Amino acid sequence: MCGIAGFLDLKRQTSAQTLAAQAEAMGNAQIHRGPDSGGVWTDEAAGVALSFRRLAVIDLSPAGNQPMISANGRYILVLNGEIYNFKDLRADLETAGHQLRGNSDTEVMLEGFGAWGVEATVERLIGMFAFALWDREERLLWLGRDRLGIKPLYYGERNGLFLFGSELKALRAKDGWTPRIDREALAAYTRFNYVPTPLSIYEGIRKLEPATLLSFGLGRAPVLTRYW
Repeated sequence: MCGIAGFLDLKRQTSAQTLAAQAEAMGNAQIHRGPDSGGVWTDEAAGVALSFRRLAVIDLSPAGNQPMISANGRYILVLNGEIYNFKDLRADLETAGHQLRGNSDTEVMLEGFGAWGVEATVERLIGMFAFALWDREERLLWLGRDRLGIKPLYYGERNGLFLFGSELKALRAKDGWTPRIDREALAAYTRFNYVPTPLSIYEGIRKLEPATLLSFGLGRAPVLTRYW
């Protein structure tokens, strides 16, 4: 179990120092999910910040740390989960001439995005996962969730911010966002004793549905794609 979180400042008015501090706070709110290490990555010009808390399982070395940057520098990935067929995918990448630096499933997934594209790579994955991927070339944020929704992922756009995280407490740790109870979700909870997908208990915050990709960029509306 690991924890991912981050945000896009759609107004791009946040300094690099503040981006990093707020992303770290979001990550630390989930430290129970990843007690082994943590990291942040920011791009001030794009207003993006990614954070990660790691529970080291595969490749315990620093080569498995996240956020992880692709070999070509285009993609930055934070991944919660495990890719069961990563050794097969690694072999495919190496046969095509790609050289990997470590032994983690995260790196295989990341380099797959560069080799095969985001949607094609996700369709090849066998595992349980929730991820956030920043495409520096397209200035596009991707969120994705496994076929059965084993790994959680929340997202939402409020007050010039696009937020995401493995848990709602990560979103609450972000300065500039004040949670408000969603009355429709509250009514559903009293009726069913749980909050049904895609609702969350907070107004404007949704659960990414299973087997779904979300792409979101500056000046673009979010696009949801069901891949399975």
